[in-house]
Amino acid sequence: MAFHHVALATNDVAATHHFYTEAMGFTLVKASIGPTPEGGWAKHVFYETGGNGLIAFWDLHGDYGDVKGAMSRDVGLPEWVNHLAFHAPDNDSIDAAMARWLELGLDVVDIDHDFCRSVYTTDPNGTMVEWCCDTRAFTEAELEHANRMIHSDKPGEFEPAPTVRFHQGDRSKRPVWGKDQASV
Repeated sequence: MAFHHVALATNDVAATHHFYTEAMGFTLVKASIGPTPEGGWAKHVFYETGGNGLIAFWDLHGDYGDVKGAMSRDVGLPEWVNHLAFHAPDNDSIDAAMARWLELGLDVVDIDHDFCRSVYTTDPNGTMVEWCCDTRAFTEAELEHANRMIHSDKPGEFEPAPTVRFHQGDRSKRPVWGKDQASV
């Protein structure tokens, strides 16, 4: 079963909008505005991701303190732990996403994980965003290993290290909404 949408808070709805339309290629399809139970108000904006689901952001107005939208850093975890991974149908799509990000001056990490290939950058909230393409089917041995490891408290044998390539974006090309992008 697919997600209908994932909803996250943002502290800069304009920068978030520019990133998800310009860098990700998503389409804004709905903005719901209304009161919140705590006495403030909120704007809830929804973007079509090009697949079977939406991503939404809360622009909160009220007594919420400093809204922090980085899914990992803001809860004390490394940036790579909690992230958003979007499906890319093939390597050409991955290459196009990476080219679009680099054209916008964003830093990009390209990783071949053996079973999939991913490119990563961060959104204006500090959340890592990924395009991921499966490159092969899982083997029976991998499925058996996964079922053994899910109940183990020992790491077992480590996977071979993935192939990682870092591409630094040209900061002079970054739009205003991407000036504070964290390095990936």
